[in-house]
Amino acid sequence: MTDTTPTADVAGAPTDKKSRLGAILGLILAIALGGGGFFTTYSGLIGGPKAEKDAPDQAGPVVDLPAVAFVELDPLVVSLGSSGDSRHLRFRGSLEVVPGHEPDVSHVLPRVIDVLNAYLRAVDVAMLEDPTALIELRAQMLRRVQLVTGEGRVRDLLILEFVLN
Repeated sequence: MTDTTPTADVAGAPTDKKSRLGAILGLILAIALGGGGFFTTYSGLIGGPKAEKDAPDQAGPVVDLPAVAFVELDPLVVSLGSSGDSRHLRFRGSLEVVPGHEPDVSHVLPRVIDVLNAYLRAVDVAMLEDPTALIELRAQMLRRVQLVTGEGRVRDLLILEFVLN
């Protein structure tokens, strides 16, 4: 037993110095690599966009938006389903109109509301509950609005509120 203990002490002393030296070298290497990685990422050499000060130079000229006008639709509340079910759809929208045609579209706004009301009342409740159906509903409503207002006046139908209660 006495032979094993001194051998472990003698063998343990050099092992401690080597493990401390390895830990110190590992720590210095980790700090150096971390700092180098931060610098290369921050400067934009790899893995990210260049600094924000370079962004305005890369952006092209700002293009003006096309001229648009909007005609707000009155909110609609449409009862859905059979008389036993008390489900309602709240719809609010806006029409994107070619500038200069706002008075024409505003003049036929009661017809537009009537067409939208009739269409939404006829749509199946299962279709209204489907989140992907809104794109098709919007296209159908836009087509009906364009038929009522005449070609070339209404560009788009913006859906501002579409809530099924």
